Amino acid sequence: MAQENPFGQVLVALVTPMTADGEVDWPGVEKHIDDVIQAGADGIVVTGTTGETSTLTDPEKIKLVEVGKDVAAGRAKIITGGGSNETAHAIELYKHSEQAGADGIMIVTPYYNKPTQAGILTHFRMVADATDLPVILYDIPSRTGVPIKYETIIRLAKHPNILAVKDAKGDFSEVSRVLNQTDLMYFSGDDANVLPHLAIGATGLIGVTANIAPAPYRTIVDAVNRGDLKAATAAHMQLEPLVRAVMTHVPGTVAAKYILHGLGRISSPRVRLPLVGPEEWEAALIEDEIDLVQGIPGVDFHNFRPDRNAAAGGALPKVAGTTR
Repeated sequence: MAQENPFGQVLVALVTPMTADGEVDWPGVEKHIDDVIQAGADGIVVTGTTGETSTLTDPEKIKLVEVGKDVAAGRAKIITGGGSNETAHAIELYKHSEQAGADGIMIVTPYYNKPTQAGILTHFRMVADATDLPVILYDIPSRTGVPIKYETIIRLAKHPNILAVKDAKGDFSEVSRVLNQTDLMYFSGDDANVLPHLAIGATGLIGVTANIAPAPYRTIVDAVNRGDLKAATAAHMQLEPLVRAVMTHVPGTVAAKYILHGLGRISSPRVRLPLVGPEEWEAALIEDEIDLVQGIPGVDFHNFRPDRNAAAGGALPKVAGTTR
């Protein structure tokens, strides 16, 4: 029997708006969360990769959950992402996130230390044991160095709190196999593959480009829900150049902030080191893709004003977030 979905379907992998000197722009965070919910998002993942979890302090991560819950006010689920490659630290973070009101947690495969599948299994089980919240496993071997193998996913599916996988591995045959063998839900973790994932039975998406354009993702999901492949495909094609602009030239959070700032929707394109803004030639590539975007609901590039000072060649501001 299929599980009830406690996460939503159109989930935004939220950027964390920052001031020009690299501090979290809390009013900007509130505005951005409200913007994407009004445009059709029913889930917000804070402190994920796109939220710059690697360079956020623990207090900032907890506050993002609190602010998210306050702004969402029941209109969207607030999921906390990130975690840690240290199991004990991950458990502490998720416990505090639960106390702060998170509706669910997304646990990334431990990165850098490249554990065996037995280590991955134990990490996920221990974190899931430590919370009553529903869990999404995040399978992204391009960042973590190791995949969650099929056999490991099957074993983890037996845990009562583990309900879903965010897939950025792109093995569609494995997704189908897991959907066939378990009650797990799948969320597309690759913006270019949202429609293909949904077409084989995924529940929804956790998207970077959705920071800029949640509405067409809402259109795609609603169309798939009612079995209208034609409408879903039309929205998918409309999104394609914007997805390319966000996902192919620089890290997604860098491009998303550059574009959101150019649209006047966040106050600064600032990211924290070691991420930097796009260099001029990278910005030019992003803008070439943007020139191909047409008719996306809720996004008007006629007034796009990119910040040339966002380029990495500019003076580096002071380093923020250096205290833990």
